[in-house]
Amino acid sequence: MNRVPKSRVFSLMNLTQAACTCPAHMGGAITRHLPSCNSGKKKFASTIQNEYAFEMASSNIRYGEGVTREVGMDAGNMNAKNVIVFTDPNISKLHPMKAVTDSLRDNNINFSVYDKVRVEPSDSSFKDAIEFTRKNGADLFIAVGGGSTIDTAKAANLYYNYPNADFLDFVNAPIGRGMSIGKTLTPLIAIPTTAGTGSETTGTAIFDFKELKLKTGISNRALKPMLGIVDPLNIRSAPKQVQISSGLDVLFHSIESYTAIPYNMRGPAPSNPLERPAYQGANPISDVWSLKALKMTVNALPAIFKDPTDKVAQSQMILAATYAGIGFGNAGVHLCHGMSYPISGLNSSYIHPQYNADHPIVPHGISVAITAPSVFSFTGTMFPERHLEVARIFGAEVSNVRLADAGLVLSDQIRKFLMNLGIPNGISAFGYSHSDIPALVEGTLPQHRVIKLSPIQAGADDLSMIFENSLKIF
Repeated sequence: MNRVPKSRVFSLMNLTQAACTCPAHMGGAITRHLPSCNSGKKKFASTIQNEYAFEMASSNIRYGEGVTREVGMDAGNMNAKNVIVFTDPNISKLHPMKAVTDSLRDNNINFSVYDKVRVEPSDSSFKDAIEFTRKNGADLFIAVGGGSTIDTAKAANLYYNYPNADFLDFVNAPIGRGMSIGKTLTPLIAIPTTAGTGSETTGTAIFDFKELKLKTGISNRALKPMLGIVDPLNIRSAPKQVQISSGLDVLFHSIESYTAIPYNMRGPAPSNPLERPAYQGANPISDVWSLKALKMTVNALPAIFKDPTDKVAQSQMILAATYAGIGFGNAGVHLCHGMSYPISGLNSSYIHPQYNADHPIVPHGISVAITAPSVFSFTGTMFPERHLEVARIFGAEVSNVRLADAGLVLSDQIRKFLMNLGIPNGISAFGYSHSDIPALVEGTLPQHRVIKLSPIQAGADDLSMIFENSLKIF
């Protein structure tokens, strides 16, 4: 749990500019015959095989109204003796948590509760949860909450099973060491209370790295929950703004994964399938889940904006979140998510309406959505047919649109959609100005795990332009 060395903090900011730009280290397509790489003192073989495969992985999912009451039976079926239930201070007082604890008691399951999860978790809040877990022990984890809670439980589970690990060991490179997870973790059951992150299906845990003032995460299939219990009753009490922000996360999980670089253009094949990343690029299976989630969200989210108690729309959104989680959990996301991390991480004063937080917060879905009009205007020249297909789902007539205009058409559709949901008018609403753009760019550049899946590789100048065009979006 060591602090980041100062030398690491400074070197990260210049990492991308100093990185080798040979095809072996680029996120796009590579050829089978590569020149030698002379970056550093290493040389690479003259022939590297392109990626040729993708791997579909997801948690088991159980869906239905009231299905939360089965979790105690699940714990009993697993012969669990020492359960830790993770939740946040708000959810701890609401129906979803009561349903879980009642079910555990009814089935005579011994459990303890960690209710200090931080909304939009940080490295320090992760470490607090890890310490609690190491002190109490667990043979089953249950996460009751949004993506923050599920991600916190994933991190606690990981480091509980690796008691001697340094915190940076598993954090995504280049911020951390990006080490592989070589063992099966303790079972985790995820019970989402928001229709957004899809974290119940994925092997990703995201957090604010306070010392670096950016977001990063841990990503590995081994983190996936054993089971996701998706119960529409658990999102009934969410405030309108929470539902909108969470729904926007679903929306851009879908769009980004569908427009990401294809899996067979991502780079070289791994030497061992264990090294194939969770985020692999767009592929034929993830496309199906992402497009279905997109269509559901485009219909349901405006209905929730009009009536946040619309039960049909809520049920559709929590199902769409799971669908999108399966899609992006295997394909990945790209620029909107990569750029969202410094938008959230550098925020020093903005607190979004209806978020009962004791710290500044730009909700994740809002921070993802805010750059989208500019992002898809930028990426639209690559795979324009896919951009036009997304625009068509939003309602655009695209039969006579030139492929060269695909990005602009999709950008306009997204802008209208966001405006009708009443989201803030650009990153300037969070207090950012032109002078903050260099810091926002620096916070985005190390997000290799996602930005290298962009259909067009974005350098510092490109990111500056996108942020500049996102100061105001309406």
